[in-house]
Amino acid sequence: MKRLSSARGYTMRINRYFDLIKGKFHMELLPNTALKEKGKLTYQKIWDTEPEPPTLSGLALFLGFNSRNEFEAYERGGEFANHVKRARLRIEAEYEKKLHYQSSTGAIFMLKSLGWAEKPDGTLLTDIPKTMKIEIVNPGLKLAVNENEVMLN
Repeated sequence: MKRLSSARGYTMRINRYFDLIKGKFHMELLPNTALKEKGKLTYQKIWDTEPEPPTLSGLALFLGFNSRNEFEAYERGGEFANHVKRARLRIEAEYEKKLHYQSSTGAIFMLKSLGWAEKPDGTLLTDIPKTMKIEIVNPGLKLAVNENEVMLN
């Protein structure tokens, strides 16, 4: 992979990726096809290059990485890793927006693969400790061993 030599170079390259996937269009004066205004000329958007959704693999390829492993390794410890992390966050934000659509199954799958979890407190699966220490605290009452020891008032 050809390394970019400055933080500005990474920022420019990442912004170029996001600009490129927006697609390109021009406006043309064409007959309207709507029933109410059929035949009336209106300006319509004509796509020269269709927009694409942002993807981590697309970003990695655009930045010149040869694999996702190489991209992720750079993100963990590369010289300009903070720029790559910010770009990842932009992609996650796009998936997160899709959660508000009627069919968001693909976005849910992708966000889970990026470490998101279905926990209401906002912690990620990666934030949960691997071991847990449990301390039993005496509640002050003796627990009943069987139903004969239970007294009802």
